[in-house]
Amino acid sequence: MGIIGVIEYDMGNIQSVVNALEYISMPVKIVKNPEELISVDKIILPGVGAFGEGIKKLKERNFVEALNSEVLNNKKPFLGICLGMQLICKESFEFGHFRGLGWIDASVRRLPNSPNLRIPHVGWNNLIYKRQNRLIKQDSSEESDVYFVHSYYVDGVNSDFTITSCIYGLEFTAALEQANIFATQFHPEKSQKVGLNILRRFAGVN
Repeated sequence: MGIIGVIEYDMGNIQSVVNALEYISMPVKIVKNPEELISVDKIILPGVGAFGEGIKKLKERNFVEALNSEVLNNKKPFLGICLGMQLICKESFEFGHFRGLGWIDASVRRLPNSPNLRIPHVGWNNLIYKRQNRLIKQDSSEESDVYFVHSYYVDGVNSDFTITSCIYGLEFTAALEQANIFATQFHPEKSQKVGLNILRRFAGVN
């Protein structure tokens, strides 16, 4: 299955992701320097917080060029989680206008205000299965509730790449798959059995 590298770029506590991978007996390495991406077989970019600060820290730590090389050129499997999903998009309108990594032709926008819904969206919500994929299975025996913590969502994802969605004020992409690139707006590491199964499947992707 190979070593999974979890990028540490000072955007939230990554230990819960590392702990989840260790719990399911997956070899994991915390990656603090871009050069270390060469020595791992798969890459996870987690994160919580603001888009602008996240892309700034990736640039300051010289991760952008290394990620482009390992994910786009060398085709290593990649999983973006929460902010990590948003950072691979073309742009974000969170507290201004920022350019992202641009791997996905989509924009990050604020969830709409609603008198009946709180922003941020925090808690468990059901996934709506969209198509066959390698990350999430449509199985009546498996729970489909996952854990979200976010105020912004990814808008405009090509329907061919959306594998699950969620409804919270509007229907948004909850997970996507584009070639070797996977991403979830929710936190699989906090989503109990269904989340651990997602991490297992990612670990098994070639």
